[in-house]
Order: sequence, then structure tokens, then C-alpha cells
Amino acid sequence: MTKNTFIIGFMLFAIFFGAGNLIFPPKLGFETGTAFLPSISGFVLTGVGLPLLGIIVSAFYRGGYIVALRQIHPWFSVLFLVSISLAVGPFFAGPRTGAMSYEMVMIPFLKEADSLSQLLFTFVYFMLSLWLSLNPSKMVERIGSILTPVLLLAIIALVVKAGIMLVGKTPLSMPTVASHTDFFNGAINGYLTMDALASIAFSTMVLGAIKSSAVKTVSLQKQTIFAAIIAGIALALIYISLGWVGNHLMISPDVLAQLQQNKQDLGTYILNQVTTMAFGELGRMVLNIIVSLACLTTAVGLCASVSSYFHQQFPRFSYRTYAILFCLISFVIANLGLKEVIGLSLPVLMILYPITITVILLLLLNLFLPMPILAHRLAIGLVTLVSILSVLGSGKIDLLDQLPLKPYSIEWLPFAFVGLVAGYLLAKSKEKVIFPIKSE
Repeated sequence: MTKNTFIIGFMLFAIFFGAGNLIFPPKLGFETGTAFLPSISGFVLTGVGLPLLGIIVSAFYRGGYIVALRQIHPWFSVLFLVSISLAVGPFFAGPRTGAMSYEMVMIPFLKEADSLSQLLFTFVYFMLSLWLSLNPSKMVERIGSILTPVLLLAIIALVVKAGIMLVGKTPLSMPTVASHTDFFNGAINGYLTMDALASIAFSTMVLGAIKSSAVKTVSLQKQTIFAAIIAGIALALIYISLGWVGNHLMISPDVLAQLQQNKQDLGTYILNQVTTMAFGELGRMVLNIIVSLACLTTAVGLCASVSSYFHQQFPRFSYRTYAILFCLISFVIANLGLKEVIGLSLPVLMILYPITITVILLLLLNLFLPMPILAHRLAIGLVTLVSILSVLGSGKIDLLDQLPLKPYSIEWLPFAFVGLVAGYLLAKSKEKVIFPIKSE
């Protein structure tokens, strides 16, 4: 590996190291008790491994996911990419940055959420996001390039200091006995990062950044793989460390009940508490400001990227119109509260993630064993149908609750395999094995 590979690796790390994701590992660590290792392993698989695999796979296809998905079916390409863009933009990830910033900055002083203060804070937050999105400049990029290293150093310092304070403490949270579903529970929590969706939505932009920084004598694919390994190790270490801190922190039942009553997010509370323990009130305030500014730059990037995509896909409306609309939607949803935003996102992610995983794995398989379009279509079609029915019909339709692998939330996996095999056999005699769109 060259020095440039490490530079690209840390650039890829910075792209996926969103401040909004910091709250999930501590919460998972606290809730899983002695089942921490299998749970955090599942989280790392879907929260780190899957997004980076998504970037690697796209590097092997000329035109990336847009062209590849269009080959499967033009309508599927549009609907899937639009759904992902809305999820990582104005419906969930965007509002989450504002709601999290409010809980990090304001609630420690207010002690509990207040509707008026939340309304005013998020209004200013998304007005600033809109202004920065409508006035493209190097400012956001420069701020982001400074904030990411500062945030990373702050988190490392926090983990080291908290680790020294908490080492030797026994996890008091539940469950006390590990379950065979803990790994899959962690994997579902990894969905909340939304990074796998982002890897598909922004793969062209990410690969463009890698390509512009890459060494000309080394292939894009090879540099992407090495960079992904570096980024993956760094991300995994951060998430595991934060999870360990949450796993060893003691929180009284009274505090948990109060958080539940006030509809506050447990992960945000843990991050605030640990920071106060490690650095005091001033240190917590500084870290919270850094996290909030990092969230703001993420919100601006999401708004700009999604607005640009929609303007290119549906040029009837201007970029400005989309930016205003998406910031308005984010503002409204953010005022539901961080816990509510996360809760609302989960059913949608339980539909989008199986489709995303299937797409990434199919295109990965296609690199080694080229498959006919019909195989891709049947596999993705069945996964989409099963995922939608599983979410909408869970607890209502007994047959769906009895599907194989349902307890692990991967009931869609056998259907992906059946669709792939059936599509291959049906197309074998009629259709040339295709996907001639791989990069040279």
C-alpha cells in the first residue's frame, strides 16, 4: 500500500463517519449486556462492511449502480434510487441530524425536551442548512475537512478516558444470557446508520473523489478495495469502542424511566453522560458543538446531493425548489423528536435494506458468475415483495410470521436464492448470460 492509498482510505472513512451515527453503538452496547460481542459484530457487518462493499462493487461497473440498475429494469432503477435518496435525505437522515443536534446542545441545559425550544432550534438549523445549500462554496467543504479530524480526535480522547474510568466494571444491562438472535439484532441496528443506502446513492460522487486522488498506475478497483479496508478498520474500531463504553456504563432504572417518559434517545444521553464524566461540563459543551457542526455539514451535503439528483432526474423543478422543499420536510420531521425519527425510519429501512443487500450481492456474484437479467429481476422482485409484506403484515398475517428465518429478520434470503436460481434456469436457453457493463 502507498501513502496515497492511506489518504484515500481516510477520505472514504470521513465520508461514512457521520456524527449522526455516533449514538447507535453506545445504545446497542448498553441494551445488549453480556451479548455485546455478537451484537456489535452484527452492527459492524451492516454498518461498516456492507457500505464499503457497496462502494467496492460499484467500482467494477462502468456507470455504477445507475447503469447497472437500469439494465435490470429502468423503472426499478428510478424507484429504488428515489426511495434511497429520500431516505438518506429529507425523510430520515436529514431530520436526524437536526433532532440529534437539539438533544446534544439544548437538552443538557433544559433537562427535558421543550416543544418551543425544539421548534426554534430546528428552524434556525434548517434555515442555515438551506442557505448553505443554496450558496455553494468551498466553505462547507473546508469546515467539514477540519471538523472530521477534530471530531475523530475528540471521540478517540473520549473513548480512551472513558475506557480508563469504566474498565473492570461489569455490564449491568440486559439480557444477562446471550441469545442466538443477538447477532441479527445488531445487524438490524446497523441499518440505522443508513450508510449502505448512502453507498449506492452517492457511489458515483465517492468514486469520482477516489479517482481524482488515485495513482494513475494503479487500477481504480484495487485502490478502492485497499481504501475500503483502511476505512473499514477505522470505522469498526470507533463503533466497537463506543459500544463498549455504553456496555459498561451504569444507568439507574429511574433515569431510564425518565428518558422514556420524555421520549429522549438513550444513545444521545449516554454520549452526553460519558463526555461529562470524562471532560466535565465544559468538555461536554465543546464536544456537543463539534458534533452539531458536523451534523450541520452532513445535512448540507445531503440536501445538496439529493436536490441535485432530483433536479437531474426530474428537471421540471429547479435545484432551488428541491432544496427548499427538502429542508422544509426535514424541519417538520425533526420536530417529532430524535427517538420518533429513528422509530419511523426502521420499518422503511426493513424494506430498503434487504433490497439493497440483494442488489449489492447480486452484482458482486455477477463479477464471478455472470447471470441473466431475468435472474436479477426475479431475485430482486421476490425480495421486494417479501420485505414489504413482512413489514406491513407482521403480527397480522400468521403465514408471514412463520416464514423461515423470520426470527432473524432475514426471511427474504431464501426468496432471493429461489428467484436467482429460477431466473437463471428459465433464461438459460433463451437469453445470453449478460451484464456486459463491467469496467475494464
